[in-house]
Amino acid sequence: MVDVGELLNLTEKGDRPAKRMRMDGNDDSKHKSLQAGLSASSSGSSSSRTATGATLSNEERDKILAMLDDEPEAESLDSHSLKRMILSFEKKLSKNQEMRIKYPDDPKKFMGSEIELYEEVQKLHVIATAPELYPELVELNTIKSFVDLLTHDNSDISIAVVDLLQEMTDVDSLHESQEGAAALMDALVENQIITLLIQNVERLNDSIKEEADGIHNTLAVIENLTEFKPELCTEAANQGLLQWILRNLVAKRKTYDANKAYCCEILAVLLQGHEENRTLIGELNGIDNLLQILSVYHKRDPSTADEIEMLENLFDCLCSSLMQCPANCERFLRGEGLQLMILMLRSKKISSKGAIKTLTYALSNYNGPECATKFIELYGLRSLFPLFMKTPKTFKKMSGESEHIEHICSIIVHLFRYSSGQSKSRLVNKFVENDFEKVDRLMELHFEYLHRVQDCDNLIEKEKQELADDDEEVDESLEEEFYLRRLDAGLFSLHLIDTIMLETSASGGHDVRHRIQTLLSQHGGSMKAVKDIMREYASQIGDANSEASKDAEQRRILSLIDRF
Repeated sequence: MVDVGELLNLTEKGDRPAKRMRMDGNDDSKHKSLQAGLSASSSGSSSSRTATGATLSNEERDKILAMLDDEPEAESLDSHSLKRMILSFEKKLSKNQEMRIKYPDDPKKFMGSEIELYEEVQKLHVIATAPELYPELVELNTIKSFVDLLTHDNSDISIAVVDLLQEMTDVDSLHESQEGAAALMDALVENQIITLLIQNVERLNDSIKEEADGIHNTLAVIENLTEFKPELCTEAANQGLLQWILRNLVAKRKTYDANKAYCCEILAVLLQGHEENRTLIGELNGIDNLLQILSVYHKRDPSTADEIEMLENLFDCLCSSLMQCPANCERFLRGEGLQLMILMLRSKKISSKGAIKTLTYALSNYNGPECATKFIELYGLRSLFPLFMKTPKTFKKMSGESEHIEHICSIIVHLFRYSSGQSKSRLVNKFVENDFEKVDRLMELHFEYLHRVQDCDNLIEKEKQELADDDEEVDESLEEEFYLRRLDAGLFSLHLIDTIMLETSASGGHDVRHRIQTLLSQHGGSMKAVKDIMREYASQIGDANSEASKDAEQRRILSLIDRF
């Protein structure tokens, strides 16, 4: 009868590259002998597998598959087998500690115990299939033993433990047992898992495959932990994770690999919704670091879909850092962030999409007036309005035209809101030049989005009528759903477009106002309809900066309506 476990073990060892063992000291011969000891079993398995694969015929393969089908299922892990497994692990751990203490300067003496400990950790992966047994692991104090091994002098041992923890903390597995998940998480946090993970990853070399895998799995463990306990995001950042990620990204700013992409994902998670982390990244010179990393992409496009996703995450990190953080907005301006964004707009590379989004965040924050004035002084309008006139094809493929229009119109609205004097005159002049071509484009967008919203409103009214015929009321939750559908149809973009219409009408003189009125009449529109849309916008307007800022913006919009 074929031993299923042996077959599976053969495949695993053959697929996994030989682990590289690192020792204290610089004795290369000792290092190589230990590495050879660890590699022996995997290389032997690989050879056996290759030889077998070369001689197996289709008939023989079918026989093996049939025998596998007849094999009884492996015995599932229970409390008794778990304790037996942990006892064996603790014995191997104690033996290794004893041999290292006894022969600290002679790796050959403790090499055997090191290999046994490593192999024992590999066997423990089965624990991840039984999260309901995690409370017993906690009671046995095994979690502490796992976490302590992250400081083992041999980084291959610590990497193996990280791999095990990555499987144990997999969110899908944790959801299978809430009690087990809670027990594991509490024990990991109690034993300073974040601190020790960061200390371990600091010593790993990303240019060595096995250690690069260890870094990747470390990030996966942190992602799992923060997904299950979001409050750990702040703790992880303060314990050195944020600083390590920034240092890692800056070192790799001109290259791309999977770990760099993963770092960007984790950084985005740390910053989103965590004000303390946004403050911390500024204090760590993170705004300049992000601008430095992004600067690579104003001259070239990412080469793969994964690199494009990484670039989007980098821009998300920058935008999150600017949100409700005046100090970071100042750092963005001092670090010539506006100049970089304008260069990206001008380049029309993929990075220009992220630059548009970043400008939206920068202009809508506390130092919006300073950003608006500086943007116009730096000739940003020359790069912005070609994107207003026509959406690049690459943007349509990546995220659709609607998102692009929304961001561009948001930028123009904030430029109107915050500019004054000569800067505002230059902005208004853009709508006058070239025979009012930008006014024509504005009115084209107005009717496009108006029709979208009207179609949505008609469907909603039809649904409301059907509910009324069935004697059903439209409750608050349903009204909210209807409003969200209107936003999806383009209501917010329509509000922005019509705000620009009112601004240009108020500031552009008689000729601009006449052009707008003429185009409205030609296409069956009316000034009254535009005013109604804008009154709805004024009633729903919000401002995250302050209540006073919100009230001022409402008064400004109502004043524009009266002057229209």
